[in-house]
Amino acid sequence: MISDLLSMEDLDTAAITTVLDTAEGFSDIALRPIKKVPVLRGRTVCNLFYEDSTRTRISFELAAKRLSADVLNFSAKGSSVSKGESLKDTALTLQAMGVDAIVIRHSASGAPQQLTRWVDAKVLNAGDGWHQHPTQALLDLFTIRRRLGRIEGLNVAVCGDVYHSRVARSLVQGLLTMGAQVTLVGPPTLMPACVETWGTAVSHDIDAVLPKTDVLYLLRVQRERMAQQFFPSSREYARIWGVDRHRVATLPEDAIVMHPGPMNRGVEITADVADGANSLIADQVTNGIAVRMSCLYLMLGGDA
Repeated sequence: MISDLLSMEDLDTAAITTVLDTAEGFSDIALRPIKKVPVLRGRTVCNLFYEDSTRTRISFELAAKRLSADVLNFSAKGSSVSKGESLKDTALTLQAMGVDAIVIRHSASGAPQQLTRWVDAKVLNAGDGWHQHPTQALLDLFTIRRRLGRIEGLNVAVCGDVYHSRVARSLVQGLLTMGAQVTLVGPPTLMPACVETWGTAVSHDIDAVLPKTDVLYLLRVQRERMAQQFFPSSREYARIWGVDRHRVATLPEDAIVMHPGPMNRGVEITADVADGANSLIADQVTNGIAVRMSCLYLMLGGDA
C-alpha cells in the first residue's frame, strides 16, 4: 500500500482491490455489540478540515475510533486559521504534537500534496478543490462491487455537474482502472474543457444512455462553485437532466442509482428516486466507514 493517499492516480488495480477486500473484513464490525477493534490503538489521527463537511468528516472520525485510534477534529472555523495562521504553520503544529495521520479537506487543489512536504505523518486526501476525493471513489467502487458482484465490464453513467466535481474525477479514474466503461452525461456547459482526455464516452442525451446503464451515478449541482450561470434555471435542469421515476423505469432491471451527497432533491434527483428500491445512497454512507477504516489500517497498521 502507498504511504499517502492523495489521488486515485496513485492506485493500480491491485491496490484498489486490496483496499476493497480489506474493507470487506471491516464491514461487519458495525453489527457487533462493541464496534471496535484494537488494531490502531496508540495511534493518533487528525481530521484537518478547511471546508464544511458532514458525511466525510464523521465517517473518518468513526473509522478511526472503530480502529481504536485517538482522534483530533480540527476545524478552520474557531481556530488560529481565523487569525491568519497558514496551512504550513498548522501542519508544523500538528507535527510537533506527534500525530500519526492527517486527513485533510481543503479548498485549494494540491493542498494534501503540499502537506506531505511538511510533515512525517501519513496524509490522506478527503477532498481538495476540484481535484480529487479518493476515498469517495473507493467507497463507491466498494458499493458497486458489493451489489453487482463486479466492476469490470459494467456500463456506468456519471451524470450532472462534471465540471466542478472532484468526485467525478476520482471515480472515473477508479472505474477505468477496474475495467468499467464510463459515459459522462450532462449539458456541454458542465463538461470540462479537456474531457476528451478522460478516456470516457461523452453524451448530452441522458435518455439515450439510460437503457444500457448498469450504474447511474448522479452528481450534485454545485452552485457554490459557480461564478456564472451554467444553465437557465434549476427547474430547467431538472426537466432536461434530472432523474425521476419515469427515467429510472428505462434503466435495466438490476441497475442501481448512486449519489455522493449532499443531494439537491428536486434538481438532479427526485425524492422518490433517492429513496427508491434502486437507490444505494444510504449504502454508500454505511460503506464509507468500512472503506475509510481499510485506508487508515493499510496506511498505519496493516500490510498490503
